[in-house]
Formats: sequence, C-alpha cells, structure tokens
Amino acid sequence: MALRGVKVVELAGLAPAPFCGLILSDFGAKVTRVDKTRAAVSMDMLARGKRSVALNLKQQEGVDVLRRMCQKSDVLIEPFRAGVMERLGLGPDTLMKDNPGLIYARMTGFGQSGSFSQMAGHDINYIGLSGMLSLLGRKHENPMPPTNLLGDFAGGGLTCALGIVMALLERTKSGKGQVIDANMVEGASYVGSFIWHTRFMFSHGRGENLLDTGAHFYETYKTKDGKYMAVGALEPQFYAQLLEGLGLANEDLPPQMDRDSWPSMKERFATVFSSKTQAEWCEVFDGTDACTTPILTMEEAPNHPHNKSRDSYLTNQDGGVQPRPAPLLSRTPGVGGAGPQPKVGQHTKEVMVETGFSEEEIHKLVECGAVELGGIKSAL
Repeated sequence: MALRGVKVVELAGLAPAPFCGLILSDFGAKVTRVDKTRAAVSMDMLARGKRSVALNLKQQEGVDVLRRMCQKSDVLIEPFRAGVMERLGLGPDTLMKDNPGLIYARMTGFGQSGSFSQMAGHDINYIGLSGMLSLLGRKHENPMPPTNLLGDFAGGGLTCALGIVMALLERTKSGKGQVIDANMVEGASYVGSFIWHTRFMFSHGRGENLLDTGAHFYETYKTKDGKYMAVGALEPQFYAQLLEGLGLANEDLPPQMDRDSWPSMKERFATVFSSKTQAEWCEVFDGTDACTTPILTMEEAPNHPHNKSRDSYLTNQDGGVQPRPAPLLSRTPGVGGAGPQPKVGQHTKEVMVETGFSEEEIHKLVECGAVELGGIKSAL
C-alpha cells in the first residue's frame, strides 16, 4: 500500500486524532496507539488495523518507553492542549533531537498559540470561531452544526493526515522532520476556502442564498412515504430536466434565478414531491441529469445499486459495515477493515520487543506499573 513501511505513534484521543491515524493505517502505515494503563475501556472506535500499547506517562519509566518508540518511528500524532507534551518531557525539541526525521503532528482545536490555545472546546466551538458555522442553517433559525463532521474530521483529522503526508514527501528531499500545527479552527476555515473567495454568493441572510437552501432548486424535499429527496439542479439545462420530471415543464413559471419567487416555488415543489414515494421519484430521476437523488439512511446507503456496484462499503471482521477508504488508488488502494478494534495494551509486549526492549526490561517495567500487558476490549 501507499504508506507501507511508515511507522506511526498515535497518542490516544477522541475523533480527529484517531481519524488521522485511521487514514494512515488504511493506506498501509503501521500505526500504534498509546493508551493509558488501567483504562477501563477505550472509546476510540476508529482503531481498526492499529495496535495498542498501554503506558503510564505519569511515570518517568513510561515516558522513557514512549521516547524510545519515537526514536524508531516516522510520525507522532498527539492530541493534547499546547504545552502538555513539553511538561511530560516529550516536546518536539526533545523527540526531534532524538530523531531528526520525526514528523511531529499536533492535533488541537485552537492551535499551539493564541489567546484560546489553553481553552477546552469541541467541534462546535472551533467551527464557530472559524466563521463557517455562521453560514450553516435555515432562514430565521440558529446556526446548525453538521454534527462534528466539519471541525473534527474535515478540518481536523483529514487535514492533519494531509499535512503528515506532505511532510513525509518533503522529508525525502531534506531528510528532516518537522512540526505540524494542525488545528480545527484553521482547518475548518481552510476547508471553506471556496466560501471565503465567493462571499458575494452568501451576501444574503443565512438560508437565503443559492447554496444554503435559499433556492428551491438546491433543497431537500419530503416524499409521500416520509423519506426525502435531494435537489441540486443549479444549471439551466439541469433545472429544465428537473421541471420535466416534476411535470412542471409546460407550466408558466418565473425565471429560475428570480429570487423573489424562490419561497413560493419551494412550496410548489414541496407539494409535488409529497405526491410520490421516494422509490417512485427515483424511477423518475435515476439516470437523468436533473441532479435529483434520494437521501439515504446509513442503513440504506451500502445497499444502493450504485454503491454496491463500486464496493463502496466493506464488512469488517466484527460484521459491521464501514466505508471503503477513499480516494481509490489504482495500484495501491487502501484496505479498510484490515483488523478488529484492538484491546487496550493488546500489543504492548510485541511493540516493546520491536523497539529493542529485552524480556528482563519488559518484566521490570510491568512490575513498576510503567507499562501494561494484555488488554480490555473496546467499549462498543
């Protein structure tokens, strides 16, 4: 696979950092998650294909183990607030002195500096500060976050993984590692670059613009059976096919871009869509350029004929369904579902032996509580 041979140490966290590690693992990197000792459960559900070691970083012996692991690794992913790793004696100055080629990826919400860098937060706070959340939602309603997809995953884990791959590529020229300051405020804002450069398209109130459900031809509609259809017929030729499918092609309708008519046209479209079931509308629009498709549930999406024909979803060893790694590379594709969720500390001894610890050293570290062997199964 594309990242075969790359060794990654991922300090256990939630959402963005585990997703970053998952991407690297899916495309061939050997990712080892560092869990706490005596952890009752692991809440990380993005650990397929990873290994787990359990270290007590409150003990110097545990810190020393991690330091030795990083000496033989290509990448470190750490999810803590700015300064935590330095206080543990594991900051970039220390670890990159030991291993000048180390890619030191720091995944935070607000970044390594700035007045908010020491504050707690979650996805909704980070995208709020980025300017992006102000645009999301319906007219006359509060801003609506798209769950935690934009900050944690698009602006967080995915952007961090991109930074790591770029740093690995640059290292082939310089031979040097570097520190990656990946944070969700700037990541979410960068994902929104198109919006920053086309603010004239969002000059009206929230939910009143072309792409934020202001227009009747870029909207969702409820069907007769309580399901939904997604409509995105922006271009005139696609809008014409939409009207044809809805049986409105011969009606005397206002011009598509007549903003004053958008609210009344929404009502008209809603009435028409409510006259048929989702399956009936799919019979009308499938195979056309009307840009009208079903809104599928997570249970329905893997079974849709298009997705099934592309093997877009995989079944893991536990019987669960998950997306195939994307994008699809022609020669070196990612392989999702390569392994089950690891138990906490399941691979401690294996990794320590690889790192160069002797049986005697491992025994002493277990006895003093710096490391933990075996493990406890993940929470779900």
